[in-house]
Amino acid sequence: MSYQKIIVDEPRPQVRRITLNRPDKRNPLSNELRSEMFDALEKGDQDPAIRVMILRGAGECFSAGYDLKSNVAAEQPFYSAGGLGNWPRHVVDGFFKIWDLAKPVIAQVHGYCLAGGTELATACDLVYVAEDAKIGYPVVRSISPPDNQFYPWIVGLRRSMELMLTGDHMSGLEAVECGFANRAFPPADLEENVLNIAERVAKVPTDIQQINKRAVHRQMDAMGIRAGIRAGTEMQTLATFTASTQAHLQELRKGLTAALSKRDQDFGDYRTTKK
Repeated sequence: MSYQKIIVDEPRPQVRRITLNRPDKRNPLSNELRSEMFDALEKGDQDPAIRVMILRGAGECFSAGYDLKSNVAAEQPFYSAGGLGNWPRHVVDGFFKIWDLAKPVIAQVHGYCLAGGTELATACDLVYVAEDAKIGYPVVRSISPPDNQFYPWIVGLRRSMELMLTGDHMSGLEAVECGFANRAFPPADLEENVLNIAERVAKVPTDIQQINKRAVHRQMDAMGIRAGIRAGTEMQTLATFTASTQAHLQELRKGLTAALSKRDQDFGDYRTTKK
């Protein structure tokens, strides 16, 4: 596959890096971009010369979420059964595709990491963030819970409830404090630190590392993470039938920028933040 929406390089020995490369649009996760990303991840997982992979975003942020101007039902990067709830189930399928790779995947997060961007970051095995990153799920204000109900599993009951009931964002430092991320670094130091950590991870051979990774995930499986997150897809689908969501979807069809600004104006954040 020839990549148009991502950049793939190998900045250190045995380290492959995938850069989401639509910086002019804050790296929206269209199905075209996601198709390229999953292809690159799977190829890296099968390449014996690679032991660890990094996901990052080009430009000013990691990703501001899914591409709301595209038809997410069309040309999905892999098959998910159709019918009601296809999209959240498809998103969750992708989450576990990354979880189930043999090789560790590191999220390098700076700037905005919103909505689908947070879902992508949490699918990674390690998450390192810039101290001033803005991490949140503002969609809960107008449409639905996340496609992927990761918050309770990752950050716990109280913090997840606060994030779900406000749509507010966390800084990188706050994300580390609540367990969303491993560590935060000054923005200028993030890349170098992530590469250094990737090199350390790559010192362990893949045949051992894949068992190390799987051992942690099996404990999460035993606690019910797969059943819980998959059950959440029905909640997300149910929410789309509420009167408030239907009204917001009509506003999105009329104009994306205006609809999102209206959503956030009373909160005074995201695109409505006063400079």
